Amino acid sequence: MGLLDGMLGNASEIEPKEAQEKLKDMLGDNEEVTLAYKVIRDRFIFTNKRLILIDKQGLTGKKIEYHSIPYKSISHFSVETAGHFDMDSELKIWISSAEEPIEKEFKSGTNLIAIQKALANYIL
Repeated sequence: MGLLDGMLGNASEIEPKEAQEKLKDMLGDNEEVTLAYKVIRDRFIFTNKRLILIDKQGLTGKKIEYHSIPYKSISHFSVETAGHFDMDSELKIWISSAEEPIEKEFKSGTNLIAIQKALANYIL
């Protein structure tokens, strides 16, 4: 991921095995990371059981919020693909208890088909 992409908030894909290793102590029994993305210091992790949003806070990033969303709590989602002038793709996920969606931007070339498939497999 380039510095400019990170500064613009665009996510890039990381290896699921890498995320699995870093989260091994907090994952449940038989829980596996299937897709993983990063935006500067933050992570957007899909497991076979839930979606985990990892938000590193502050200047040092020592304070970390782990937001765990069971797939059954996701009411719907949308994906906006990149165009000619808008090079970013966007994912919006609505949680049943929230009015506003969770929004994430992905850089051009991110495999949004895999994200849609993962959400469809776990939600539908």
